[in-house]
Amino acid sequence: MARETLLDRAMGVDRRRKSSERIRHNRLPAEGLALVARDEQGHVIGTVRLWNIEAGISTDGQPIDALLLGPLAVDAAHEGKGIGSVLMRAAITEASRRGHGAVLLVGDAAYYERFGFFNDKTRHLVMPGYCDRARFLALELKAGWLDGAAGMIVASGRKLA
Repeated sequence: MARETLLDRAMGVDRRRKSSERIRHNRLPAEGLALVARDEQGHVIGTVRLWNIEAGISTDGQPIDALLLGPLAVDAAHEGKGIGSVLMRAAITEASRRGHGAVLLVGDAAYYERFGFFNDKTRHLVMPGYCDRARFLALELKAGWLDGAAGMIVASGRKLA
């Protein structure tokens, strides 16, 4: 509940209407990829999660396993302290350590480019519902993972019980 409360405060309750939320709805985050930052009292002050998806299909017709990152949020009282950057780096490192090939997200390119996210690998991929193409970004954790990827992004992770 602390994570959801933080997300509502940071992004507003309309966040649930976004395309990314459709993919996350009734799903559990990818194994080991739900991270939080806490203050000295143990309160959740930052969060990021990654979700299993299929990033379209490859040129040989096989689904491409990937991750969808988001949302990333930091409590307003703790913004500007680098907490978001620490969470991003930890999420990317852990996703790579667990053998994932790519991470996709919808977010501010100016912020996420410093972590290696760009929109060149998403040009033939489509989010369900509206998505600003300039904000649809990807980071390959394994070189060439998204080469030839085309089609709709769909959830592939574990469902809520």
